[in-house]
Amino acid sequence: MSGSCAAAEEKEGSRQRLQMKVNEYKENQNMSSVSLRSIQKTVLEKTVKVCLVPFSLSNYKSGQFKLPKSLLDKNSKNEVACKKYKKTEIKKACTRILTSKMEATTSSKAESTLQKSSIDVHTENNQRQHKSTSDTVSLGVDTESSQDGDSDEDTTSSLDDFSGLSPYERKRLKNISENANFFASLQLSESAARLREMIEKRQPPETKRKKPKKKENETGCRRSMRLLNVDPSGVSLPVIPTEPTLVADENPLLPPGPLEMIPENRDDNSELFKEFLQTWAEVSKTSSKNIEKELSSLKTYKANLSGMVISEDTVYKVTKGAIFSIAFHPSEIKTLVAAGAKSGQVGLWDLTHQPKEDGVYVFQPHSQPVSCLYFSPANPAHMLSLSYDGTLRCGDISSAVFEEVYRNERSSLSSFDFLAEDASTFIVGHWDGSISLVDRRTPGASYEKLISSSLRKIRTVHVHPVQRQYFITAGLRDTHIYDARRLTPRGSQPLISLTEHTKSIASAYFSPLTGNRIVTTCADCKLRFFDSSCISSQIPLLTTIRHNTITGRWLTRLRAVWDPKQEDCVIIGSMAHPRQVEIFHETGEQVHSFLGGECLVSVCSINAVHPTRYILAGGNSSGKIHVFMN
Repeated sequence: MSGSCAAAEEKEGSRQRLQMKVNEYKENQNMSSVSLRSIQKTVLEKTVKVCLVPFSLSNYKSGQFKLPKSLLDKNSKNEVACKKYKKTEIKKACTRILTSKMEATTSSKAESTLQKSSIDVHTENNQRQHKSTSDTVSLGVDTESSQDGDSDEDTTSSLDDFSGLSPYERKRLKNISENANFFASLQLSESAARLREMIEKRQPPETKRKKPKKKENETGCRRSMRLLNVDPSGVSLPVIPTEPTLVADENPLLPPGPLEMIPENRDDNSELFKEFLQTWAEVSKTSSKNIEKELSSLKTYKANLSGMVISEDTVYKVTKGAIFSIAFHPSEIKTLVAAGAKSGQVGLWDLTHQPKEDGVYVFQPHSQPVSCLYFSPANPAHMLSLSYDGTLRCGDISSAVFEEVYRNERSSLSSFDFLAEDASTFIVGHWDGSISLVDRRTPGASYEKLISSSLRKIRTVHVHPVQRQYFITAGLRDTHIYDARRLTPRGSQPLISLTEHTKSIASAYFSPLTGNRIVTTCADCKLRFFDSSCISSQIPLLTTIRHNTITGRWLTRLRAVWDPKQEDCVIIGSMAHPRQVEIFHETGEQVHSFLGGECLVSVCSINAVHPTRYILAGGNSSGKIHVFMN
């Protein structure tokens, strides 16, 4: 009996220890899981079913206890049904829970309490069976929650701000709502509107300032009686009719007809001037005729150029304004240089006369710039000059006058050349693009023909040295070659057009002896050499030389001119420092550079070379002539 009592007491003690462990396990569980189960049961209206299965602890083995298969299948079917039910009823249940949050919380706590009590009763009956059953139930609830994850994600968008809020978040939302109610009670927007209306009402209307009225009896400012045209007694003076004033022309045209050759820098009756005229006439008679000579080799030509120097005795200011043209007298005995200036002056300088001031004579045959100047090839005693004022004059030493060869007051002249070897006929270019044929044998100072060319402007005109019926003109951007025999007054088309230029052309010249080459100077900083040995429909371009030709506004434009002694070399001024005059070969090679040091400190835009001697003369924009000679 005592043994059975001891066994009963031992059994009762083991049951109490098991109960204590179950209670500790419940207390240590996460409250969120319990709350979750209660909410699930509340939403889905489910009750936990506990199956009591008798078993003996003495005969228990690890892993022996398992739920019946029928029960597991039944639970799985219930879970599938629950998932379907949730999809259709979850939205309605959520709305009811959100509207009564506090009630749901209270009910969830009550349900959790009931759940605990039911579990305690079950545990007293069968502790081991309750442990397995509670594990099964919790496993089923976790599985159900994991399977319903997709459906819960569908409702999170509507429960973000309300589901699962902590006490801190609920308190924060409560504070926000209280603050909003407080600010709404202050009625700040209404107060601001009232203040705005008050400010708008206070703005005064814009009013224009009233000008004070002048008093009629007030004395005004004193005024000049002379300006009021009133005499001292106050009587108005008679109005004097004003005659229109004539504005004097800065460069009036000189009277037509011959002009006396009177030097402006000397007395016309001086013995020096008479001696000068006599010397010039004698030199012109003994001047050598043009004799055909063979070209010297380039090596010999370079050696002769290297011997040419400049000094203070060969630099002198001959004219007032800038020099626009230079020409050498062909004499080999005397060195006589002629220069045409911007002011319309023509200066003559005898370099063999000392002192040099006594060898300079300045004349005024024109009123505007002298752009072209030549000594007659038939009679060197005649010096022909062309000016912008529309006149072409011939200075005759024998009669000491400047005869008027051609006059055109309607159009300004730009350039001319001798169309015949005896210098009896001329080809004259106009700035408006027209061309005149002038014959000195015809009485009067008019033209024989006036032709309208295809150019809008003509800068230079030059006649072929051998085939004199051809002449070349330099226009704005085109260079044309014409046949003088085919010129018509109504308009003439050129035989050949050189269209390789991209900017304004300053000059275009045939080579001096054969005319087989053409050199052009263009504002695109290039010198171009063309092959004109066969004047046909096309003239090929041979060489292009890069050379700075941008002179600006105040300097005369650079022009490349041929050396009469050398068929294949040209002379041109330079913008480079130090100042210099350069000579180029038709192949593009730089043959020589004339450097003058302190004697050459300016740009020589216009240059000329003696036809038979190694003498070079350059003119600048101040009227000075620089001469390089052996």
